[in-house]
Amino acid sequence: QVQLVESGGGLVQPGGSLRLSCTASGSIFRFNAMGWYRQSSGKEREWLGTVFSTGPTNYADAVKSRCTIDADTEINTIYLVLNSLIPEDTAVYYCNARDRRNASEYWGHGTQVTVSS
Repeated sequence: QVQLVESGGGLVQPGGSLRLSCTASGSIFRFNAMGWYRQSSGKEREWLGTVFSTGPTNYADAVKSRCTIDADTEINTIYLVLNSLIPEDTAVYYCNARDRRNASEYWGHGTQVTVSS
């Protein structure tokens, strides 16, 4: 069973940055795509960006100017960096992965990020 574990959430001041990690229980080469989503209270889950095994990384227009997603295949981890944080970035951030063999999708349990002074 694939497990994705997010970490790095917490309380961040407005204007600051966050760096979240998502570590898979096995090799991330089994996935053809891994990405980040977030969900704020009372809102639908929002896609932030996806890194593909073929190389490109796509970002949502809402965050692409201040968002970076990259991967470290040696430790089966992807990262999300989000800069210039605003209170509206407060959300639970989730990691997602899609299995290249059968298109199954996996989710982490999420990590809470609160942007507040």
